[in-house]
Amino acid sequence: MSQHDPRPLARRLRAGLAAALLAGTALTGFAAGHLALAAADPSAQVAPARTIPDFADLVARVKPAVVSITVQLGRQHSDDEEIPTPFGMQQQNPPHPVEARGSGFIIDADGTVVTNNHVVKDAKSVSITLADGSQLPARVVGRDPRTDLAVLKIEAGHKLAYIELGDSSLVRPGEWVVAMGNPFGLGGSVTAGIVSASGRDIGSGPYDDFIQVDAPINQGNSGGPLFTQDGHVVGVNTAILSPSGGSVGIGFAIPSDIVRTVVSELKAHGAVTRGYLGVQTQNVTPAMATALNVPDPDKGGALVAGVEPDGPAAKAGLQPGDVIRAVDGKPAATARDLAVDIAAVPPGAETRLDVLRDGTPQTMSVTVATLRNETVAANNGKAGGKAGDKAGQDQPSVGVALTPLTPELRGELDLPARTSGAVVANVAPGSPAAQAGIRQGDVIVGVGSEKVGSPGEAANAIRSAARKDHAVALRILRDGQSAFVAVDMGHGRPANDQG
Repeated sequence: MSQHDPRPLARRLRAGLAAALLAGTALTGFAAGHLALAAADPSAQVAPARTIPDFADLVARVKPAVVSITVQLGRQHSDDEEIPTPFGMQQQNPPHPVEARGSGFIIDADGTVVTNNHVVKDAKSVSITLADGSQLPARVVGRDPRTDLAVLKIEAGHKLAYIELGDSSLVRPGEWVVAMGNPFGLGGSVTAGIVSASGRDIGSGPYDDFIQVDAPINQGNSGGPLFTQDGHVVGVNTAILSPSGGSVGIGFAIPSDIVRTVVSELKAHGAVTRGYLGVQTQNVTPAMATALNVPDPDKGGALVAGVEPDGPAAKAGLQPGDVIRAVDGKPAATARDLAVDIAAVPPGAETRLDVLRDGTPQTMSVTVATLRNETVAANNGKAGGKAGDKAGQDQPSVGVALTPLTPELRGELDLPARTSGAVVANVAPGSPAAQAGIRQGDVIVGVGSEKVGSPGEAANAIRSAARKDHAVALRILRDGQSAFVAVDMGHGRPANDQG
């Protein structure tokens, strides 16, 4: 017979519930009784506290090789002039003398420093502040504007800490990276993030191949290193995409594989030698492929928009409207691919180009020249005559009014005296030309592969091309640069269309 519990039923139920809860908690290993036993038993082992991994050891190892760069600019500025600073920010009403700041890093014990070209391009003098606070004058060994890289040299009188270039081809999206530099003059700043993407072309030059990161980088970070967890540099922080000028998590770094090649040439020769073809090119868009009858448009290609007179391409017979699809058998799917491939060809060497002309494949042999410093390799009738002027309403209409290219207009548009074509005097709103981006002041110099020298010739060529295809390829001159523009003739006619 069980002994009677004198406690009220409610109290007994609460006590039973508390015991059950305590027993359930004990199963997880955190019961109060167990904690008391652990404290009382000196032989009991307490698990170490768990910490979040950090980059402290990594930063301590590489920080001595990261430097701040101070540049005295070589020209004086008026009080109302805007001064370009790293990452494209502007500084108004600068003091005299003008000073800019950036970042860099040491790559050998003898004091070779890598930074961005835009940090030192206008330098009258350059000084470098090491991680220990000491300042040293620096000499500019060489600059390469096309990749925005520069090499400096400092003499410390002793061996210096340095960091090595890694293999950027192994970098993967999602991988942790750390950036160091001198943002807003705050030397030795560290930020971390991940690789967002690789192979980015942001339109800054013909050899764009950036690593995109979300590690915060700002004005003054230009030229600083981007490194992975093994302590090797995989990029040089160069640019940001930002509406405000500050970091929004979209930064770009030059891959170390490019840095290694360029730095080697700058150290040896003070400049970079590249192959040169003498063409202006652009990518083949689907609309352009239709307009130029390009087969297999998925293969892309580099569309020749302009050919430099007496250049290697001109001597080989290349013409505007040709599409280059391979260099020595290596596919060139974009204008950038072509630029990179030609740049790697030793000047004086002969290279084979696979070309499409009017949709027909052919092979051309070109002797590559040396890219000159001032030349950027391939990357990016009657007055009032109208393109698409028509006798009947069934004729296609582009929507532009053309005027002859007079000597006066050549002067205003800063064009060579031998230039011929038709100047766009007006673009009808909503017309196919407006939809394609044709502007007043553009000079139409060709339609497809056909050259035109007057408004009448342009109008006839456009009519002829539009009858055969739904798109017309106009070759234009704008700001001294040649480009093809695909005009889709399927766009509706504007209400006020005049031609």
